[in-house]
Amino acid sequence: MSEPTYSSAGVNTVKEEAALAGLLRWVGQTLAFGRYRTALDFGYFATVMDLGNNLGLALSSDGVGTKLLVAELMDKYDTVGIDCIAMNVNDLLCVGAEPLAMLDYIAVQEADPGMLTAIGKGLFEGARQANISIPGGEIAQVRELIRGVREGRGFDLAGACVGIVPMDRIIIGQDIQPGDVVIGLQSSGIHSNGLTLAREIFFRRAGYTVDKHIPELGRTIGEELLEPTRIYVREVMELLRSGLEIRAMAHITSDGLLNLARVKAQVGYVLDALPAPQPIFSLLQQLGGVSDEEMFQVYNMGIGFCLVVAAPQADRALAALKALGVEASPLGRAVADPTRRVFLPNGLVGEGNAFRRR
Repeated sequence: MSEPTYSSAGVNTVKEEAALAGLLRWVGQTLAFGRYRTALDFGYFATVMDLGNNLGLALSSDGVGTKLLVAELMDKYDTVGIDCIAMNVNDLLCVGAEPLAMLDYIAVQEADPGMLTAIGKGLFEGARQANISIPGGEIAQVRELIRGVREGRGFDLAGACVGIVPMDRIIIGQDIQPGDVVIGLQSSGIHSNGLTLAREIFFRRAGYTVDKHIPELGRTIGEELLEPTRIYVREVMELLRSGLEIRAMAHITSDGLLNLARVKAQVGYVLDALPAPQPIFSLLQQLGGVSDEEMFQVYNMGIGFCLVVAAPQADRALAALKALGVEASPLGRAVADPTRRVFLPNGLVGEGNAFRRR
């Protein structure tokens, strides 16, 4: 049996990039419309619109993805709302913005009261952790459109988040200098990326059911995969308010640590101190025979968010994160590199949207 990849499991990122170009050719033209102008190009974690008087409106949008199918398999819906909040607010943080509110969109096969109540519970908990409100949203009953893995329980969940940032404090990595330190904040596990590949390996190839108890995980595989995405708002906002100079932030989602290369400065990174990832990643890799290249491109591998700070401020940042109860560690440093490569200690180098062996 061939090695499973994200593409063979059904997520063709190369084809997606090509298709996206056609979409953006039209959507990009809308930037000339309206009263206000965006301050950032497409492709960053979030965007910012200049409202005048040094006030920027930060915007992000994202969904939960096929993690929702795991929720359906378990018939458990009270945590995916946390994921929806997390995927949006963590992206918004990356421009230096303070998240304020989020609108949710829920499409359902059937409007089941118990299921919607459980989804609402998760949205509430995510909003509490992120210190935002949910002042509105939309629900759509689209039986002909939505199909899941449990009859009557098919649904999709997405959101759009808004925040504010002073225009002169937007952070997109423009001030990164060689020698700046990369600090990694621990993830809670697989978060909300790569679930298509994880489901292929665990449920199809290995034949697991969601209630299979895995000793090295200390719980069932379904419980592990549903572990909510960590929300980093509290600690990041605390650091920003403390006056610490954060030169870049990266939400580590699909493309893994290659997300560090999305910054404006022409830098790459030498990461030489990656902590051991959680057991879910080694289990997934061993069961599926997945290459290191694929693992590091698809998954966060234990690091959910990164900060780039000036070397003299690294110890201060780490001490502050420890005081906030956040597990964080220095991963490496920025280096001058117009090709924006990311070097890993296991012999991989990332360039573009892929890792390869040196």
